[in-house]
Amino acid sequence: MPKCDYPTTVNNLIVQIYTMQSVEEALAVAALGVDHLGVTPSDRGLPGEISNRLAADVCAALIGVAKSVALTVETDLDAIESMVSDVRPDIVHLCAPAGALGPARVEILRRRIPGTPIMQAIAVTGPESVEVARSYAPFVDYLILDSVDPNIAGVGAAGTIHDWAVSAAIVAAVSLPVILAGGLSPGNVSAAITRVGPSGVDSLTHTNRPVPSGGFQKDLVKIQHFVNEARGGTPSDG
Repeated sequence: MPKCDYPTTVNNLIVQIYTMQSVEEALAVAALGVDHLGVTPSDRGLPGEISNRLAADVCAALIGVAKSVALTVETDLDAIESMVSDVRPDIVHLCAPAGALGPARVEILRRRIPGTPIMQAIAVTGPESVEVARSYAPFVDYLILDSVDPNIAGVGAAGTIHDWAVSAAIVAAVSLPVILAGGLSPGNVSAAITRVGPSGVDSLTHTNRPVPSGGFQKDLVKIQHFVNEARGGTPSDG
């Protein structure tokens, strides 16, 4: 996988935005100072999913601009490895249903995709989530703390916040970067950062705008507001 330098993250805070559905959209979002841009290469009916081929085009377009993150809800290691080979993201985001892809199998996957950092989703459901996070931490490069919607496959895309006290406990319990997700919006991201102290923040649902044909596109105004609020109300300089 190509290695390259990326713009310096303002205040060392990672801003991650899901989900890009075209090269043009991804480049427009990156221009707002977003550090990680997510794609969802899937055929499972996930929000904003696209083909592996289009996801690969988006990831290629972001080289040297921002980091690409490819989400998967798969539990089959062959399927995940194949997607990573096709799409070539900077980071792979594992968000299979809670418990379906345990730490031992993630450790095996890590050996199968050398050079591709792993971001592991943790379903924040209660105090027990702290030990779940600890169990994954030795085998991954990032944790992303998210909410769960029983009507959506995997962890995330719920559009609702969870218990930030538990998220703060996870941040304190592990030594790797932790990204906070789950219902974050321009209106609450600053408070979430103050309460949890994460290494980064993520938004999907609350930086979208619906389109008449169904589905959504990213709302660039909302994203700029999100970036500004996440970084103390000051615009990013890249």
